[in-house]
Amino acid sequence: MLSLQTIAAATGLLGLMFVFLALARLWRRRPLAATGHCLLGLVLLAVAAALITVSWNLYTYARLTHEQPAAELSFTLLEPGRYHARVVFFEDRPPLTVELSGNEWQVDARVIKWHGIASLLGLDTLYRLDRLSGRYIDIQDERSRPRTVYALSEDPGLDLWALSRRYEHWLPWVDARYGSAAFLPMADGARFTLSVSQSGLVARPANDVARRIMRRWQ
Repeated sequence: MLSLQTIAAATGLLGLMFVFLALARLWRRRPLAATGHCLLGLVLLAVAAALITVSWNLYTYARLTHEQPAAELSFTLLEPGRYHARVVFFEDRPPLTVELSGNEWQVDARVIKWHGIASLLGLDTLYRLDRLSGRYIDIQDERSRPRTVYALSEDPGLDLWALSRRYEHWLPWVDARYGSAAFLPMADGARFTLSVSQSGLVARPANDVARRIMRRWQ
């Protein structure tokens, strides 16, 4: 399967080749041919640089080929409407510990799918857990009480997600308009597992406390 890094390397080598050809044409006093080769080489080098920055951003995503566990969340009550939340990721990264306000927790994710030539190149569907927030069951509380939101990932490099949403006509092979969210109630001692599938996020209770609160919440 080809990767963006492989495509970027091949494009960059091709760009360098045209730049060297331009220098050779210039040495032979053929300025018009040198100019054309130089411009083409610079364009290819710019494309290679853009692909490298995009691939850097895509490193913050994980490959998705089937439903797979993404994180486990556990909650400890600090006071009514305020919880200590701990997120343990199944990928190789440190856990996150935060305080959430509200009655429920919510995790949002980004999913990037590919169309056309990108699919033919064998690029996998990618996902990234985006943010964790607390929410309130009552709408008036949601409007008036404190909101707590935390980022679950960094966003280095060139953000393909944002580019595809802004320039969708120029990037028809990228489907980054697909977002997903899961929300469930918080309770003292509750623990939940969070998985990602082709259809989005799936949250499930992981202990008896979570199962009991789920029965009352539904």
